[in-house]
Amino acid sequence: MSVDPVREWIELADQDEASARYLAGMRPMPLEVICFHCQQAAEKTLKAVLAKHGQEIPRTHDLLELLDIAIVLSPSVASLETKLLGLNDFAVVVRYPSHVPLEEQDAILALDAVKDIREALAKLL
Repeated sequence: MSVDPVREWIELADQDEASARYLAGMRPMPLEVICFHCQQAAEKTLKAVLAKHGQEIPRTHDLLELLDIAIVLSPSVASLETKLLGLNDFAVVVRYPSHVPLEEQDAILALDAVKDIREALAKLL
């Protein structure tokens, strides 16, 4: 039985987004974890797009690096750059103790961004 890498990436992205949305219901909200899962959902959806189009999947968490590859496949995804940039730092920075001040609004914006990103990329899947 063969494994469909596109389906795997989408399922992982679905899990990350669902986790972020579930955690948003907690009080206090675990802001760092929500933002991390939003970044991961966007990253894995981008990787699903690359896999769908036969591209090698780079081992990176940099959403802009992944976007550069996706733009070659579909120039219209360039419009996602600002939203991806807003999530990009959440791949690593929020996983370590730091002084990155996050507020509830940051998590809400991350949730909105990942929704928009995934909807736009779904057209390429």
